[in-house]
Amino acid sequence: MKEILAHLFEYKTFSRQEAYEILTNIAMGKYDSHQIAAFMTAYGMRSIRVEELGGFRDAMYDLCLKLDFNGYDLIDLCGTGGDGKNTFNISTIASFITAGAGYHVAKHGNIGVSSSCGSSNVMEYLGYQFSNDKSELQRQLDEANICFLHAPLFHPAMKTVAPIRRALGVKTFFNMLGPLTNPANPRFQSVGVFSLELARLYGYLYQNTDKQYSIIHALDGYDEISMTGDFKVINNQGESYYNMEELGFTPISALDLTGGETIADAAQIFLSILNNQGTDVQNNVVLTNAAFAIRTFNPEKSFGDCFYEAESSLMEGKALRSFQKLIKK
Repeated sequence: MKEILAHLFEYKTFSRQEAYEILTNIAMGKYDSHQIAAFMTAYGMRSIRVEELGGFRDAMYDLCLKLDFNGYDLIDLCGTGGDGKNTFNISTIASFITAGAGYHVAKHGNIGVSSSCGSSNVMEYLGYQFSNDKSELQRQLDEANICFLHAPLFHPAMKTVAPIRRALGVKTFFNMLGPLTNPANPRFQSVGVFSLELARLYGYLYQNTDKQYSIIHALDGYDEISMTGDFKVINNQGESYYNMEELGFTPISALDLTGGETIADAAQIFLSILNNQGTDVQNNVVLTNAAFAIRTFNPEKSFGDCFYEAESSLMEGKALRSFQKLIKK
C-alpha cells in the first residue's frame, strides 16, 4: 500500500485492472486501517478517472452476493449520497411511489455515512427486517413490487471499510460505487450523483452496458432532483438540462427538504408523505423524482404523463400499500 499511496501522492492514476486489484485487496483485509483511510482520503482530494471507477466497480460487484431475478424488469432508485444536504429520504419514498405505480423496484440502500439518516436507517426504524434470502426478496417483489437490499448483507467484504467510513464521516469513493453495485443488477437505473463530473463518468460506464438509465444531478449540488434549482439528466438519449419553470414549478427553499436531526424525525416525514400528509413541496419533490424513474422505463412518455402516474400512486394510497405489504403491517 505504501507504493500505491506514493503513486497517488504523485498525482498518478491507475488502470482499470490495477484499480480492480487494489479494491479486492482492500476488501480482503490485506492493508491496515490507517492505510485504507489514507487511500480513501486521497481520493476525496482528487478526481477519479473512469478507468479507476470502472475497476473499483468491477471488483466490488464480483465480490458481492448476487441475486438473479429472471423475468423481472427491475429498477433501482439510488443516490450516491455524500452531498451533505441532509434531505429527507427522497429516493426511498420515490421508490415506493414507483412500486405503487406498478413497476418492480430493487432498492439498494445503506445506513447514513455523511448524513444523519440513510435509507437503511429509516427502513429498519419503521420495522423492515433486512434479508439476503432470494426467496423472501422475490416474495416481496411479487406482493409489494419492491424489495430492499441492505448493502452490508450483500457486500460482506466491505465490512473492512465500514468502520473507517463511519470514522471519517465524509463522502468517499465508496459513495460512488453504491448505485453501480446493486446485487440484483437491475436493467433500469435512476441514479442521483453529487457532482456533474461524476454524472458524466457514470454515463461513460453505462454506455457499455445494456442498461436503460437516468443519471441525475442538481446543479446546486444535490444527488437528486431537489427542485431548489436547475438539474441535468444524462440518459441513453444524451444529456438534457431542466429548469423548474419548464416543468411547471417554481424553485423551492432548501429548508423545505430538511430531513430532521434524528432517525425518528426522518421516519415521521417518511410516513407523513406516504399517508398523504406531506406538504405540497415535499410531495412535488418525491413525485418528480418518481416521474423520472418511470420515464426511465418509458422514455417515449412525457414528463407530465409520468408525473401523473406517480401522483396517482401516491394520492390513491398505492405507494402506502406497497410499503405496508413490504413490512407486513
